[in-house]
Amino acid sequence: MLDICTYVGAAAMTVMALWRLPALRYDEPERRALWACSVGFAAALWCRVPAVKRALDAPITDLYVLVKYLTSIFAILAVLRYITAIYGKPATEAPTPRHVSTSRRINRIAHACALSAVGAMIVLFFTAVDRSQPSVEFATDHAGQWGAATFISILYVYLASASATCAFQWGRAARRAETGLLRSGLALMTLAMTLYTLYSLFRIVTVWSPTSASASTMRVVADSSNLTVALLWAAGASIPSAKALSARWTSWRALHKLYPLRHDLVEVFPDVPFQPSGSRLREWTRASPSLDVRLDRWTQEIADAVEQLRHHATPTLLHTAEDVTSEHPDPQPAAEAYWIKAALHNARLGSRSPLPVRGLRDKPLSDSHAEAHWLARVQAVYATISNEQVESLLFRTEGSGGHHLSRQTAGQP
Repeated sequence: MLDICTYVGAAAMTVMALWRLPALRYDEPERRALWACSVGFAAALWCRVPAVKRALDAPITDLYVLVKYLTSIFAILAVLRYITAIYGKPATEAPTPRHVSTSRRINRIAHACALSAVGAMIVLFFTAVDRSQPSVEFATDHAGQWGAATFISILYVYLASASATCAFQWGRAARRAETGLLRSGLALMTLAMTLYTLYSLFRIVTVWSPTSASASTMRVVADSSNLTVALLWAAGASIPSAKALSARWTSWRALHKLYPLRHDLVEVFPDVPFQPSGSRLREWTRASPSLDVRLDRWTQEIADAVEQLRHHATPTLLHTAEDVTSEHPDPQPAAEAYWIKAALHNARLGSRSPLPVRGLRDKPLSDSHAEAHWLARVQAVYATISNEQVESLLFRTEGSGGHHLSRQTAGQP
């Protein structure tokens, strides 16, 4: 069961690292530090997966231990870098708060200590650690041996110090957080670092003073502790982004819903869109521009194309559409959908009036998201309108006194 949880935890951290991969494109230290944290924790957890452990141990006995410990140092170093990045660059005029300057000083010291710790651990691993037999749980199997104990102590002294610093800084930040989401996220990250501090101190004690617990039991304790810390940290780092993630999901859904309507409009008016309309798969996988920018463009492009349709509609078309949809559960968007579908039908046939008719009724829409929501309601009806209903609507329009549009030939303005 624990092995399955380790797989799940490692996969979750890998997904988080991939999700934050775009941070490398931007000059934002805090986003890059979060990505580095995710990579470090993911790598450390993968080293605990049995299949990965066996693969690493094949060329060099217990190599997984060295890789796991070094990636743990990398992850904690990235966490400290994240704290410093949050505070930003030193102010040039106002005095720097004491806790900010302390955090920066600790970060500089941590970088220097990390380099020294890594060098010492590599030397000890290949010279002083007895690796004649593969270990089940490295710290327990080598407890009481000075070489392995020193090797492990260097790691956990560093991790305990760095984790305690993170817990202290995030605890202070959580008390001053402006939003509930940020406060919850920082509280979870504080809890993760507090647990990691206690776990590190526990490992230092047990490696010098062996306990009666078996290697298998201690492996369960070690893997469970590291998995819990990694997932608590991941949850805490993700919670403040939940609102932004929700907004992105809303924008993506809006684009998905508007795709058929926009596609039909720009197919008839290809000069309207800023970017040519692609397939659904192409639109889903576009990385640029951002979702909000694309949504804003799409709503403007749909509006511009609808404006062009005024040359392909008769003066009474909107009134007739409103009569036809008067009993519809959502009558106003339905009337617009019928008007657009009928005007598009005329445009495809080449029927055009030199003078535009009156456009659709004005609506109190405050931003692109509100407009997208309205257009999604229009699209919901638009998708259900058949060609027979369009022809019936146009027949009723002519019967109510609407004039006929002129039919253009190729090359005719």
